[in-house]
Amino acid sequence: MLVVDDNKVIRQLIRVNLELEGFEVVTAADGAECLDVVHRVRPDVVTLDVVMPRLDGISTAQRLREDPRTRHLPVAIISACGGEATSGADAFLAKPFEPAELVRVVRQLLLHREPRQRRQAGGPDAGEEPSAGDGSAGRPAAGRV
Repeated sequence: MLVVDDNKVIRQLIRVNLELEGFEVVTAADGAECLDVVHRVRPDVVTLDVVMPRLDGISTAQRLREDPRTRHLPVAIISACGGEATSGADAFLAKPFEPAELVRVVRQLLLHREPRQRRQAGGPDAGEEPSAGDGSAGRPAAGRV
């Protein structure tokens, strides 16, 4: 997964909390870097802050939706800005948040992505229970990010 936030501390806190739950995480400092990294890394989910230099999170989400290679990539906005600013995003998480909320949102996005990928590939669909595939043990995380 790809975590995008211009605040290095927040970016690292999100990364560490997701890694503790078994996710592989790559980070980017703004939307412009995200658009470069996303094609090299091919993440399963992208989290975006809204207010960032060079390219903000809303514009980044819109560009991801316009690109056929990333059109179906699940995107979560994680921001102190209101939830109404989620244009192009699949989920919104308000800062500050509990790490367990972050993990729940990411897992939910992964669950919704897998049946869509199977249908596009011609495989079995909604009858199966998808797995997040993150190897997590469901440990609750403490504290707010």
